This record gives sequence, structure tokens and C-alpha cells, in this order.
Amino acid sequence: MAQLRLTDFFGRAKAAATVPAKRVGGPRLKAAPGGAPVHREAEDGAPLPPPPLPASPRTPSRGAVPAVPGLAGRKRSRREMEAELGTGTGTGERGGKSARKRLELPAVRGGHGRGVAASPVPPPAEPPPVGRTRSPSREQDGGAVPRKEDLAALQSRLQRMKMRMKAPSQLPPIPAGAGAELRGRLETLRGLELRLRDKAAARRTGTHIGVLGQWDQRGPAPTGKLPAYQRFHALAQDQLPGLTLPYKYKVLAEMFRSVDTIAGMLFNRAETITFAKVKQGVQDMMRKQFEERHVGQIKAVYPTSYRLRQEKNIPTFSSGVKKSDYQLTLEPVLGEDEKLCGRPHLSASRLLERRREFNRSLVNIVKQHHAAFLAGLTPPMVVPEDKLTRWHPRFNVDEVPDISPAELPRPPQEERVTTAQELLSTARGMMIPKMEKALANLALRSAEAGAGEPAVSKAPSPASTSSALKGVSQELLERIRAKEARKLQALMTRDAGQEERLTLLGRLPAMARVLRNVFVAEKKPALPLEVACARMAESFPTQMTAGEMEKHLRLFAELLPDWVGIHAIRTDTYIKLDKNKDVGLVVERLTKVAKEAEAL
Repeated sequence: MAQLRLTDFFGRAKAAATVPAKRVGGPRLKAAPGGAPVHREAEDGAPLPPPPLPASPRTPSRGAVPAVPGLAGRKRSRREMEAELGTGTGTGERGGKSARKRLELPAVRGGHGRGVAASPVPPPAEPPPVGRTRSPSREQDGGAVPRKEDLAALQSRLQRMKMRMKAPSQLPPIPAGAGAELRGRLETLRGLELRLRDKAAARRTGTHIGVLGQWDQRGPAPTGKLPAYQRFHALAQDQLPGLTLPYKYKVLAEMFRSVDTIAGMLFNRAETITFAKVKQGVQDMMRKQFEERHVGQIKAVYPTSYRLRQEKNIPTFSSGVKKSDYQLTLEPVLGEDEKLCGRPHLSASRLLERRREFNRSLVNIVKQHHAAFLAGLTPPMVVPEDKLTRWHPRFNVDEVPDISPAELPRPPQEERVTTAQELLSTARGMMIPKMEKALANLALRSAEAGAGEPAVSKAPSPASTSSALKGVSQELLERIRAKEARKLQALMTRDAGQEERLTLLGRLPAMARVLRNVFVAEKKPALPLEVACARMAESFPTQMTAGEMEKHLRLFAELLPDWVGIHAIRTDTYIKLDKNKDVGLVVERLTKVAKEAEAL
């Protein structure tokens, strides 16, 4: 017998799938009304063999004959297999619990075979749209949608809230029988409300208030005011109070230093100094925007620093500037003796001198604003500028207005007629007498309008007496204000040496107790000056060096020779303290001396 080949099985399988198999000898089946298979011999009453076990829905038998010839070779769905399993077993449920039975699968449209009926399956529910989840509360409510009446009520309520926000708050009217105090308070409250409304309206329109309370029309400010590091720049300086400059003036001084450095290098190399070269260099050095306006400010502060011109035919390597275009050029103004090898030379010492001159000019500008501030006080104060060493305590340095830039030379343009006078002078003799007379009248009216404009007065308004000082004698107020003015004038004309001595005197009362404790702890009537300075520097709260502490100890010996004495013995210096004196009396004497020195 020849061995079968593997290809023989492929032909048999295809024949089984396409051609129905013949009945070999088994009993014939027919469909019962209930859907279960019934043997034909059961009608004659003959004994029947037991029914075959149903095949697994997942792995059907290969030799089974399909119930419907038209569906041969088609892959059955899970719904068909579960329906066939339920009708075959007669129970409708498989043994055991499975989560797959609870899934909602699409409905079966027809039966599974000639002798099997379709099991009743309810139609699946419509799945929710993608991206939405159904909450349990909406399922319990039956998916209720808000009614039109509820939406209308919500809209009307929102409209009322908007109207309340837009409507201005109205203050209650002043009663007729109100007293003077109540009436004054209500008037003050009305004034505050008006100020708040004006501020809110200004914020909506985009304008903002400038540094001196004037409206700035340059454009909307991002925050409404300058940053804090600019508004309080003078207060954050780690130095003794003096003639400090505003933040914007310091930035301008740094720009001048950068311009001078770049211009000095180009000038010494005999190159033409153009604004484009200087602008790029200054921006690289300072990381700030540099424009022609800053050149105008430098010219306004230091007019003899540069000679500005508009020139053309300058070699340029930029694609955006043509050689025939006019460019702003800068030339440092130097003396006749500042030459090197027969040509002008801008040396480093000259750069330092120019920088100092620029800073002095900035200080003089601030002094002018300070003098105007002092003139507006009550009573007015006059302090000589050469004796001024610090600003008035109430003078806000960082609110000084910016420097107005000087006019820069502009490139020459073609002559254009802009006014009636120019047109009249140009076209004289070319017009009819009537038109010439009309142009002459127009030019005359324009000149009169320009000459008759009134000058705006910027004199400060006198300070008014506050309501809290009503009933106080005017003569007493004048004496108090005069005394305060004298004290402030002494403060503004105090030199650096006096300022340092006052600082030392202010520390002596607290330092006296520390000094006595050092001598008590050492249990000696005298100590070397170096040892005493080291112990005091370690014990005093303020951190100071031994040299600074020695100045305080020598000041003790100068003011209180009966309590502290300094003696030089051979090569060493000793300090001696009288521990029997009362420290409280010593502190009182030192406080009195400090107050007297501050009042001078």
C-alpha cells in the first residue's frame, strides 16, 4: 500500500468544506418545533441511542456538516457560537460564570442552520459618543436635560450680576441735620471714590501717570509704574547717604562711558565714528537698547563732548545702508595739546576726565530739581549748592524727570513749502494780488497765534494746614517749621568727617556696657589695647574690624577721660577703665553728647 502524500489531505479538506458529506448509515434527523433535533425512529417508538455531545463553540469538529450550504467556509461569530451552544444543550447557559456572557454583542439576524432556531437576544444599547462618559446621576435621572425655563432664569441672573458690576456705587445723600464732622467725612469719602474711578478709567484707557504726577501720553504702561528696583534705587545703595543719582541717570552715565570707550578706539585708529558702529558696541557691552535719543541726552548733559554731523559717502559693509545715504557721525572734541605723533589722540586719562565731567553735570541737574523742591516747602529753604552734601530726606531722587534730549542734526532734505509764509516768499510775483493778500493775512494770523500762547506755570502750590492742626497757634507752627528747616539744612550741609563722627557717637551708648563687661570678665583694671579691641569686636553685635573698634575706644577716652584712659607704656598701649562708676550715668552722658552733635 502506497504511503499518502501531504497534498492528498488538502484536497479532502476542501471537498469537505464545499461538498456536503453523504449519510453513511446513521439515523436521519429532522427539526422539531422546539428547535431540538428528533430522530425519525422516535416516531415508530424504537429505542434511540443517546444524543451526541455538543461540540465546543470555539473548536467545532472538522467533519461536521454545515447546517446551511450557503454559509460553508465562513468564520462564525461569537454570538452564533453562543446561540448554537444554548440551543444544543437545551439549558441556554453554560456551566460556570464568565464575564464574556455579560457583554452586549450585536444581534443575530438569522438562524444557525436548517434545524436550529435563533435564540432571542435583546438588541444592544446604543453606545455613548467617543470622548464622553455617562455619570451615574444622569443615568438615574434618565438623562434629563435642563429645561428652557431654567436656562432663561440663569441667563437673567447673570445679566443682573453684570449690571450691578457696571453700575457705579452711589453714596448715600448727606442728611440735612448732619454735623460738620459727619459732613466732612462724607465729603472725604466722595473724593476718594472719585479718585478711584479716575484711576480705574485711566487703567482701562491705557494711559499712566508719570514720575511727577503728570499724564504720560507715550503709550500704555505694562504695569502702570516703574519696577521697584528703579523706584527705590537710592534706598538700596550700600553706602553713606550723599548726592546719589537716580537709576536712569546712572544708566545714562554708563552709556556715556561705553560710547567714550568705543569712540576712543575708533578715533585713535583714524576711523569714521558712525552711530551704527557705536550702537552695536554699546548694546553688546551693556545688554541694553541704545538709540539716537540717548545720544541726544548725552549731548544735552555734556554739550562739548562730541561734534555731531550728518555725512554721506562713508564706506560701509552693511547691506541695509547705502554708501550714498546720510549717516550720523560723532567726533570727540579735544584740545590742541592732546596730540600724539602729530594727530589728536584720546588717551585713557582724558577718558576718565570726561567721565567725571559727565557725572558732575548729572549731579548739577539733580541739584536744580532739588532746589525747586526746597523752594516749594513751607517755609522755603535755600541751601548753597557748593555746601550741599546730601538730599533732603523727603526728596525722592528716583522720581526726578528724565533728561530732555537735545536736537540732533538731520540729513538735508529737499526744500518743501510747509507754511503760508514760505509759499508767499517763494511764489511772490507769480500769483494774482487777491491770492497774495490772502496768504499774507494767513501768515500774519499764524504768527500772532504763536506769539500769544500763555506760558504754563509750574510753581508748586503752597502746603495747606491739615485738619489735625486746627486750633494750634500759627506762631507756634511757624517756629516748629523753622526749627525743622534749620535741622534739615544742617543735615544737608554736613561733610563726610562730621557724618562719620556722628555714626561713632551713635554707637557709644550701647558699646559702653559691652566695654565694662569685658573688663569685669577679664578681672583686670587695665588691658592691652589690641586685646581690648579684639574682645570688643567679638562681643559687639555689629561686625567691625579691630581698627574700627580702636576708633570707638579712643573716642571714649576723648569724651569721658575720667572713666576710660589710654596710656602708652614703652612699646605697648594700654586702656584702663574705672569699674566703680555707674554705667547708667555714663550712658546718659554719651546720649546727651550724641544729641548735641546731631543738632549742630
